[in-house]
Amino acid sequence: MRNKGWGLTGIVARILMLLAAGLLLMSYASTIVNPAKAWYMNVIGLLFIPIVILNVLLLIWALKRRSGALFIPLLALLPSLILIGRYVQFSSGAEEGDKPVKIVSYNVGRFIMGRKPEFKTAGGPVACVDSVVRFIKATDADIICLQEVDLSGEYDVAGFVKEHFPDYEAGYFMHINKEGAYGNVTLSRFPIEGKGHFQFEKSSNQAIYTDLKVNEGSKIRVYNCHFQSYNISIKNLVKSGGKDSTLVRNTEEKLKQSIARRPEQVERVMADIEDCPLESFVVGDFNDNPMSYTYHRLKKGRKDTFVEAGKGFGATYSTLWPFIRIDYILYPSHFKAVSNHIPKLKYSDHYPVVAEIQL
Repeated sequence: MRNKGWGLTGIVARILMLLAAGLLLMSYASTIVNPAKAWYMNVIGLLFIPIVILNVLLLIWALKRRSGALFIPLLALLPSLILIGRYVQFSSGAEEGDKPVKIVSYNVGRFIMGRKPEFKTAGGPVACVDSVVRFIKATDADIICLQEVDLSGEYDVAGFVKEHFPDYEAGYFMHINKEGAYGNVTLSRFPIEGKGHFQFEKSSNQAIYTDLKVNEGSKIRVYNCHFQSYNISIKNLVKSGGKDSTLVRNTEEKLKQSIARRPEQVERVMADIEDCPLESFVVGDFNDNPMSYTYHRLKKGRKDTFVEAGKGFGATYSTLWPFIRIDYILYPSHFKAVSNHIPKLKYSDHYPVVAEIQL
């Protein structure tokens, strides 16, 4: 009976190993498969870290049992030794030479976090705006890319920039309604010599670009992107325990819709990048993880400041830290990243990305 039980355990273990290995292989493939044609591939890529952990646990189990099946998770995990660097880094930065350019990307989350109790006592959303402004000024950055800027009441965009960032030129595109202005803002200490924006179909998300004169006779183009949001509430889904069928259906539809729209938005930006003669930086909230078609496409010809100069976990979405990394600074591959820092601020559901790059 003992041998029979062990044999059954071995069969079940091998089945689990094959399933886990198959999911891991699919997560690798998710970077090159357009999710508009197979939306579930994006979800599998999003689960890359949990799938890796599952394979590691199965490998440890196989080692303890001295099972011949250990080669299944072992082979599946080999590419992860390289790809895991997109999520966590153990060494940081290159030696600094000439003065680098400092860039900040920050999804300020419409300053909604300002409605939390700690900000209500200090003036609500306005106090949150002031906190974000103080942080940005403290970075002393040369280029600042903000997403989900929401200004209303006494605030207007031009006035906001003039009051808080008088030493910067600004490029922005905002949706204007009776509640105020919402959109992306790029601030630059370098002269801005060109601007443009991409309004995505059936979406409040967008991308803007600014052409900057960084040196005499030298220009770069900075794309400040906010690709299609999921617009789902993870907290409500967890709270319902999956028992609210309407909420589950709505979440699934929003998930599919977001996954289908993002590739179209990415291709619009990529078409402009490929036609642009200037060096291109792609910055912002991609709403997609490093094991995604979005990241794979936008990274073409570019490097990632976190991968090249970061340290620790690269996660930028506070709700599911340290698993979700969706904010990036991508730069031309022949430049050099000196540093990458992700401050754990409480002013948004996103963390900012602060990087220094030698041009």
